[in-house]
Amino acid sequence: MSTPKTSKHKAAKPRDAKPKAKAKDGAVKKAASKIAKVDREVTHTMAQGRDTPLMKAVAFLSEAADQPPLIAASLGTFAIGLATRRADLARGGARMLLSHLLATAAKNAIKHRIDRTRPAAALEQGHGKFEPGHTHDHDENSFPSGHTAGAVAVALAASHDIEGAALPAALATAGVAAAQAPTGHHYLTDVIVGGAIGWAVESVVSNVFDRFEPKVEAAIRETAS
Repeated sequence: MSTPKTSKHKAAKPRDAKPKAKAKDGAVKKAASKIAKVDREVTHTMAQGRDTPLMKAVAFLSEAADQPPLIAASLGTFAIGLATRRADLARGGARMLLSHLLATAAKNAIKHRIDRTRPAAALEQGHGKFEPGHTHDHDENSFPSGHTAGAVAVALAASHDIEGAALPAALATAGVAAAQAPTGHHYLTDVIVGGAIGWAVESVVSNVFDRFEPKVEAAIRETAS
């Protein structure tokens, strides 16, 4: 009885995926480090004139995108809509308020998990940090930009319902976003992420809002009557 022949070729061993994963992870970290370095250098250069009268005036005006003014604008729009029986204003004010509140909540969820020194403080101290953390120190809560998140969310919400609001809202939002780095309040990536938060939140709110729009309009008309 003949014995079965054994194959001369050994079974190929499965390739270890760990070196590739490590290499990919290292490449991502290296790219992120480069982006952070460029972001830091460009923003610090832009913020050199933050103490000039012009930049102080710009910083003051950009506070129009802080939480209280945006909430007041949203509530005021809603109230005027009810008082004048203009469904577009009432609907727009309601959409603005909900978008702003949710954008603020999303922004805070990130801020309370990441510590980043604001550009002005980093320049004064000569150093800064950007790492996971839970500080409530204003100078260490740069990431992301809440002003930009709120302004984008409210501007997009207003443009959905209120005729003629799109262009002024877009210009005002662009001004708020553009002011953050030169005034030393935020890094450029803070602004980009803040804008993305505002856009994403408002998109979700509007998708849900539009589904219930007939019921909302009926409620508004009933309240106004």
